[in-house]
Amino acid sequence: MPSRRVTIAEIAASAGVSVPTVSKVLNGRADVAETTRRRVQQVMIDRGYQRRASGAQRPVGLIDMAVPSLDSPWVVDVLRGAEAEARKVGSQIVVTSTERAPAGNRQWLDRLATRRSDGLVLVVSEAAPEAVEQLAALHTPVVLLDPVGGSDPSFATVGATNWAGGLSAIEHLIALGHRRIAALSGRPQLACSQERVEGYRAALGRAGIPVDERLVHFSDFTTSCGRDGARVVLDVPEPPTAIFAGSDMQAFGVYQEAAARGLRIPEDLSIVGFDDIAFSELAAPPLTTVRQPLARMAAEAVRLLLDAGNSIPGPPPRVELATHLVVRGSTGPAPR
Repeated sequence: MPSRRVTIAEIAASAGVSVPTVSKVLNGRADVAETTRRRVQQVMIDRGYQRRASGAQRPVGLIDMAVPSLDSPWVVDVLRGAEAEARKVGSQIVVTSTERAPAGNRQWLDRLATRRSDGLVLVVSEAAPEAVEQLAALHTPVVLLDPVGGSDPSFATVGATNWAGGLSAIEHLIALGHRRIAALSGRPQLACSQERVEGYRAALGRAGIPVDERLVHFSDFTTSCGRDGARVVLDVPEPPTAIFAGSDMQAFGVYQEAAARGLRIPEDLSIVGFDDIAFSELAAPPLTTVRQPLARMAAEAVRLLLDAGNSIPGPPPRVELATHLVVRGSTGPAPR
């Protein structure tokens, strides 16, 4: 026998407020005290309240995007793709930077509940647990862009073929004669970080080359961490002749460390990045990298978000877009 639907009247009674007040919270009205709104939203979470599917709210023309920071070049590509897709339907993108913290602090959630949104694209690695519950209570459609493994399965996701990208990068280096190849990547909690390194391991395994764990380094997808990681792997007794960086920003850090040591690229050290941000082909030499279709990924995330109200029952979709290797001047034959 199906469970009985929790009513607005029951939510109101449990929260100690009137039915009109609950209705105002559900519709994102601003004329509700902050403490009252939080109490009502928490009761909705606790009681498992579900808004009726019929009579869906009219779109307001605003799509929220939470990005890890505003100082990363790849975020520009993401925003460009999202804005172009939103523009097709007359919507606007509202951008929030999480400053690399889990998305969904209380103030941001309260603002989202107050002004309403047609949905949220989380261009971050993870959402705070309370944010997942809060968004569910507000019935705000959510799409995760390249999330960590184990993210809430109720959300649609858009990612890239990270494993295949790592594999192609290392197969390229092996074909050039490299056998001592290092891998730098982001935080190990990120699915994309692990998948890129797993592709690295798979390529070495296929070629019969053992993995030297001293040449595998996890940190963060930043230039400074790329330089720190390069310093670690280049200091081993038998240093690598090639480095696969899990992001182009990390690869630029490897460039810096190579220059500091007087290493020529690619004569002494070959470097492969990941993302293919705009600066990659302007590096000296231009960076060989795995192209991740960031703008297309963002556009697909917006499309999934706008289609959320018309989706058929079943698990939320998981979309993976293909990566491919772009060979430029930073890779060459292994030094003899």
